[in-house]
Amino acid sequence: MHGKPHVCFFGLMNLPVLAPEFESHGIGGEQVQHTLLGRALVRDGYRVSMVVGDYLQPDGAQWSGIRTFKTFRPDEGIPVLRFIHPRWTSIWAALKRADADIYYASSAGMHIGLLGLFCRRYGRKLVYRVAHDNDCTPEAVKLLVKYGRDRMLYRVGLRRADAVLAQSQQQRELLLRHYGVDSDIAAMLVSEPDRGAATDRDIDVLWVNNLRGFKRPDLFIELARALPQLRFHMIGGEEDGYAQLYREMRRQAELLPNLCFHGRVPYSRVQSFYERARIFVNTSDSEGFPNSFLQAWVRGTPVISFFDPDGVIARNGLGSVPGSMPDMIDAVQSLATNSGARDVVSRRCRDYMNLNYNNDMTLRVYLNTFDRLADRTQLAGLAA
Repeated sequence: MHGKPHVCFFGLMNLPVLAPEFESHGIGGEQVQHTLLGRALVRDGYRVSMVVGDYLQPDGAQWSGIRTFKTFRPDEGIPVLRFIHPRWTSIWAALKRADADIYYASSAGMHIGLLGLFCRRYGRKLVYRVAHDNDCTPEAVKLLVKYGRDRMLYRVGLRRADAVLAQSQQQRELLLRHYGVDSDIAAMLVSEPDRGAATDRDIDVLWVNNLRGFKRPDLFIELARALPQLRFHMIGGEEDGYAQLYREMRRQAELLPNLCFHGRVPYSRVQSFYERARIFVNTSDSEGFPNSFLQAWVRGTPVISFFDPDGVIARNGLGSVPGSMPDMIDAVQSLATNSGARDVVSRRCRDYMNLNYNNDMTLRVYLNTFDRLADRTQLAGLAA
């Protein structure tokens, strides 16, 4: 390996963020992070690729200087048997076609084990990045990873990773306590707002999330019902296994005249909603470090959330952290209707992001990790 290493991102759902023509498909926070980081690496002179799902795109197609290698379609194969073929076989084949020096993946799942085995077999390096607090605790992993077989593969891959990156100090401590795995904290990249755009704050309260049970979309509807004088907007698409929840949330939302239910909104368009919102609300039972918090703060939008990663909201005054639903209702009503107080918090949010989330500074942690692994590989080659 000479010069900068070739980094390959493994993310089966990355293409809808990377390629605008596929943006009607669902996205999540990690797909956004993979794409932002991949594009940043390309700008810095790295060779970058991605292993993605099969959306009927050509294999080897490029977007933003990132070459993609496709695996399988979600409905492809015979249940039970499809774990081996086409899933394992197509993933393995795509990883080989990518032929990268370093493979990067996030989120708990069997894919971490497959990547760990692949990298061990072919002498490549694996970087794993925690995406959710539940990735760090075996009992919580069961909530995200259905099958014991997949949880076992996750443990194998986690322990074989050459570098592990966490989003917060809490995640670092949980990983060390439950898995004996050390990690470094790597902040997330953020899409910069259009500084020249005029902001008309015509949305009082915004909610953006995947419609899954632990995200508690029902509580946002309860919030809208409790504050009929405010204008609420809700964004979130249907997720696999949660079709009934989606239908029920949409049905309940349509009964409220002060709640606009958008369903799924492509990533390229969702940013404008953060610009328009006076307050961003998160109702999840658990999270990692939500992209949505950063997208709100960088646009001067305060966050009110039950979940506060490493206490960052409370410590820096970036919104509020209510302890109950009545407290949430009071906090939203108070901040939404007090423009003076909201302007103070808004300036604090922008200042916090300018100080702590400069993308060049954030990127340095990732570059140091990749370059360190590249140097280690070169030394191993010289020793051989």
